[in-house]
Amino acid sequence: MCRRIVITTDYLGPGDSIDHLLREHGLDPVYSPAAGPRTKAEQRQLLAGAVGAIVSSEPITRNMLTEAADLRSVARSGVGYDSVDTSAARELGIRVANTPGVNHHAVAELTLALMLSCAKHLSDVINGVNAGQWPRTAGTELRGKTLGVIVYGPSGKATAQISAALGMNVIVGTSHPDTEAGRTIEFADLDDVVRSADFLTLHARATGTPIIDAERLAAMKETAFLIDTARGSLVDEAALVTALEQRQIAGAALDVLETEPMQADSPPRNFDNVWITSHLAGQTVEARERAGLAAAQAVIDELEGRQPVGLIV
Repeated sequence: MCRRIVITTDYLGPGDSIDHLLREHGLDPVYSPAAGPRTKAEQRQLLAGAVGAIVSSEPITRNMLTEAADLRSVARSGVGYDSVDTSAARELGIRVANTPGVNHHAVAELTLALMLSCAKHLSDVINGVNAGQWPRTAGTELRGKTLGVIVYGPSGKATAQISAALGMNVIVGTSHPDTEAGRTIEFADLDDVVRSADFLTLHARATGTPIIDAERLAAMKETAFLIDTARGSLVDEAALVTALEQRQIAGAALDVLETEPMQADSPPRNFDNVWITSHLAGQTVEARERAGLAAAQAVIDELEGRQPVGLIV
């Protein structure tokens, strides 16, 4: 029986704990990290001959799945799975799983770091000092400010809890309010959250249309900052650029973009009040190992006849 497991996640490699776990179960890990877009021929061959795959965020298309006649399991080493054609997988009898609950603390911590960077103008000050200047820019405090959280999943909840502990007023827009959240966290209509927030942070899954569009950007406070550590598709990037040009909001911190990696001519990079990081909210050493182990276990469970945790289809 074929025991080949293709791994495209770039931070996994031979000799790590994930590699050992797969080999302990008689599987043969083969590493093929993406170093940029693959050619059509490379896409066709990527999963051929494999019974399982642990994949990152690169697209796993219908054509790729169709070419993989032996493939039984695809595990996403992360929470988002919109890069995998789950409809095709369902039709072909391929099980798809993600790894929920592995990186929400990491995401919450980066969200806090981005809020602090916005509030304290950290990148401007650090760059000024490195350039031989001595900027004394006055920042603002998080305590007493209102944090708007859109969607109260694991990362949204972790962010809300940390921010409430810092003395922020936390207001959450979600279709699933938590009745046990306590008095420090308020739940409200999404548009009320948008209007009230001094910092507005997104923690939703990818949607067909942006959650933050021109209308909602116009409704934000002129002093408010938008933070996105979830998905680039949640924000209408063209509308954001317009809002920044017209000074409708104070700035934005983006860990995700519509197109990644960021292109040289990407409009958001032209603003001094936009801070961009490289889709690394969940990329801590600890979260990476948890994600890799959870993805490997999902593949193992499927191949050994058990239902994987995080099963999508």
